[in-house]
Amino acid sequence: MKQSDRYNWLYLNIPLISLFFILLSSLETKAQEKSASVSQSNHQLQINLKEINFRQTVSTSAQDLLAQQIPVTRVTGVELKETNKGLEVVLKTAAGGQRLVPLILPEGNNLVIDILDATLGFDLRNGVTQTNPAPGIKTVKLAKVDESSIRLTIAGATQAPRAEVIPSRQNLVLSVNPQGNTAQQQPDHEIEVIATGEGQEAGYYVPDASTATGTDTSIKDTPLSIQVVPQQVLKDRNVTEVGDALETVPGVVSASGRGTSSNGPGFLIRGFDGEQFRDGITYFSLAPLSATDVESVEVLKGPASVLFGQGQPGGIINLVAKKPLNEPFYEASFTAGNFNTYQGAIDFSGPLNESKTVRYRLNLSYENYESFRDSVNGESFLVSPILTWDISPNTSIDFYSQYVSDRETTDEGLVAFGDEVVDVPKERFLGEDFGEFEQKQFNLGYRFNHRFSENLSVKHELQYIQFNPKRLGTLADSFDETTGELARIGYSTLGDYNRFFTNAEVIGKFKTGSIKHQLLFGTEYRHDSEDPSFQFPSYPSINVFNPVYTEEPFAIAPEFFRDDNIDTLGVYLQDQIEFLPNLKVLAGVRFDYADQFRTERNLGEARTELEQSDSDFTPRFGVVYQPIEPISLYASYTTSFVPSSPEVDSPTFDPETGRQFEIGVKADVAKQLSATFAAFDLRKQNVLTEDPENPLLSVQTGELASRGIELNLDGEILPGWNITTGYTYLDAFVSEDNTIPVDNNFANVPDNQFSLWTTYELQKGNLEGLGFGLGFLYLSDRFGDLENTYTLPGYFRTDAALFYERNNWRTQLNIENLFDIDYFSASPFSNSGSRLSVEPGAPFTISGTVSVEF
Repeated sequence: MKQSDRYNWLYLNIPLISLFFILLSSLETKAQEKSASVSQSNHQLQINLKEINFRQTVSTSAQDLLAQQIPVTRVTGVELKETNKGLEVVLKTAAGGQRLVPLILPEGNNLVIDILDATLGFDLRNGVTQTNPAPGIKTVKLAKVDESSIRLTIAGATQAPRAEVIPSRQNLVLSVNPQGNTAQQQPDHEIEVIATGEGQEAGYYVPDASTATGTDTSIKDTPLSIQVVPQQVLKDRNVTEVGDALETVPGVVSASGRGTSSNGPGFLIRGFDGEQFRDGITYFSLAPLSATDVESVEVLKGPASVLFGQGQPGGIINLVAKKPLNEPFYEASFTAGNFNTYQGAIDFSGPLNESKTVRYRLNLSYENYESFRDSVNGESFLVSPILTWDISPNTSIDFYSQYVSDRETTDEGLVAFGDEVVDVPKERFLGEDFGEFEQKQFNLGYRFNHRFSENLSVKHELQYIQFNPKRLGTLADSFDETTGELARIGYSTLGDYNRFFTNAEVIGKFKTGSIKHQLLFGTEYRHDSEDPSFQFPSYPSINVFNPVYTEEPFAIAPEFFRDDNIDTLGVYLQDQIEFLPNLKVLAGVRFDYADQFRTERNLGEARTELEQSDSDFTPRFGVVYQPIEPISLYASYTTSFVPSSPEVDSPTFDPETGRQFEIGVKADVAKQLSATFAAFDLRKQNVLTEDPENPLLSVQTGELASRGIELNLDGEILPGWNITTGYTYLDAFVSEDNTIPVDNNFANVPDNQFSLWTTYELQKGNLEGLGFGLGFLYLSDRFGDLENTYTLPGYFRTDAALFYERNNWRTQLNIENLFDIDYFSASPFSNSGSRLSVEPGAPFTISGTVSVEF
């Protein structure tokens, strides 16, 4: 898109923006009508309950009191806590369930609590009974009444206890007093039941996330764009690798494709590289990232250096690992698909002692696969244990580790020449079968939390990662269009990579007058070391139209050696300020100091030493205003910082910096359905470009720009009907450069991107538990390189799913690329000198999964 047309995007999208706000208005009206209807139904329930109490009758079945048809919620755990008033009873629910409404009635010395539209989870199927849990209380018994109701009976020693509902965003909490004067209690407010981490049925609606602020904060109270891909979406789409999970996030595209490229995972957020993290700690891997031990994926868009330190301005992809559960949970699954793909996985969790202060979780998986690409195959093994120890009610520590072993054939895809991709079958392999990528990765760490009081807590983390990738294969060098001959060079890389990370944070809550503060202060230290070696020998060519493979590996003899050591120290401060209940401000600043020491050596030559130190401040500021409770208007300014690498015979360059302005609207359009609209302008500055006076050197005059709009809708439309959908219009272009034409578009970045994934599960009847899924993914035309010499054509892909869940069994069928379209997912090496390689997308792919909880 040229400069003259660039500002027309807003006018072209005014109808779309208008339609979005009309939808918000319509859905809000419907939500208010539904809320009024539910309130009226609840009022009617209270009236019926009073009549029953007046006649001194006791319902023998909660089903008799059923006043509205809503889905059945599964109770997955019961927790009893002795308090100074008596006993606290916590009923934990499967994530995504409807709120629980208790109907509390006295019966002699017993307090009978009937709960409608609820059932017991598999682990509690035989009920729960606790004797003498607190003075004055003989027993607490939870039992199933029928398929749609349960009963909690609390027996007092001398009289019926008294119970009241404690408001909770996560569980149904009852405060039980064993003293007399029992009275019927009915909540005069709604009890909101959302994800607790105990259930394995995560919904599509996620109201809270910690990636953006480092604290558990409501997404609508955060003045930044953040989207969560929850566990239920991962399960419904049968996601085994993180790249597949990101297909439902607007503004995120692959920079390297998946296929079986040895280039490793690379993702673009709003046109720029996205940094990968795991539980808030930077995460490195050259292998595709497994989703087997991932609970959810949180994507924070835009510069994020205040909390995460040096990084690209695109944003953060944070993998939230599965955590230990309070109740026993055991799941095993097996998946088989075309192209001889097989995967087995187990997920075990639960307490290790009676008091549940020590809990564990173990995820283990193995995958063996071939590919639609000729001669390509691979395997992957993962084991991921974590142990949580509650040392005291206010102190806990997590010990965790992960070991991953990957092996796959290196495959650099097809060839682009001129302004298009060479027309050969998409399964054609242009490498050699001896080419292979191998990596063994290990990490180990702990996370310590201590709470001094409700208003003061500290956290300390430490993690060590080691991985040693080995890559061997061939690369495309040049192509003769007349003969079809593809000149190739060999390549091999070896090396050990080590990452050490530690930080400490203090979180304090206080007031200055009527103004509330949540202050976060942290320090962070990183040490990165690596010693890669490289080799690029000559290798025979291959004809792309009639390939004849050499099948002779070259001798591995590294020619170039590097040794890098980078130390980074950061100090950061953030304040979440609540001036009014509907006016909140987020302000923060960080100072980073980075010291780099690098050596380079060609075989037979002397070592060259390079050293460079950089420092910078990175602030951010945001404000959220809620004119009415369901609507949040926000604006933010964020920045990023990346030290430039030292170069031989070049001056010391300033760090690359990023900055973003963003405005947006977030809305809860229904009980469990949220929408977001964002408009942004993002720039990366101090970009190195070729020196026009000496092409072998660089100068720092470049700037890259990205601006656009994003819309997404996530959650539950109706009981059983879930959706996650989004649209992005993005204009990512070169705004300043010496050699690349200004206004050239970024590689791999489409102007328009749309994704939708929706499922519907039958809620009752003989086919209850049967569900269907449908997905669409659309990317418009993209340039394959930064010089804009060739185009990857746009595509519209359709996916589908069929699943059935009954009791503790789940069977599932997933189809990707239902109509078997031809498309290209990315141009992996477009920005690193080799513009020939193009990654083809997978054809019709089907997989079947069987899982069981036991």
